[in-house]
Amino acid sequence: MKVVFWAGFWSFLIDQASKYFVVHWLDLRQRGEIDVLPPVLNFRMAWNEGVNFGLMSGSSDIRKWALIGIAVLVSGLVLYWVHKDQPGKYGFLSAGLLVGGALGNIVDRLLYGAVADFLNMSCCGFENPYAFNVADVSIFVGALGLVFFAGGKKAT
Repeated sequence: MKVVFWAGFWSFLIDQASKYFVVHWLDLRQRGEIDVLPPVLNFRMAWNEGVNFGLMSGSSDIRKWALIGIAVLVSGLVLYWVHKDQPGKYGFLSAGLLVGGALGNIVDRLLYGAVADFLNMSCCGFENPYAFNVADVSIFVGALGLVFFAGGKKAT
């Protein structure tokens, strides 16, 4: 379970540090956008009040607290699952990434009322209209890792 803790700790810390750097230090909140390596990497400020791609967005407090509650519940269930099932180091790593990312987005909702998304990537003639953050990447990689690495193996 140490792997879960450290993976979660570092993914949470990197997510929050990157958001602080971009939103506050680079003042993306006011600037709106910064071309870093166009078109491959750009910073585009987006405040996501919903879930992926802005689904279920809205500025109501009930929705915000419901999304926080769901993230806490899912994180708790994942932690219980990997504690009980002992999926091995890659399963533990995946669980830590997922939980660390979820906690990063929870902190955003508490601090800002919405999740701070800022990474925008496009390539090869395709212009991506969506923004995401490090926590979103951690959640995605963690969930995908749990699909592949959680099952039957005992921790080593």
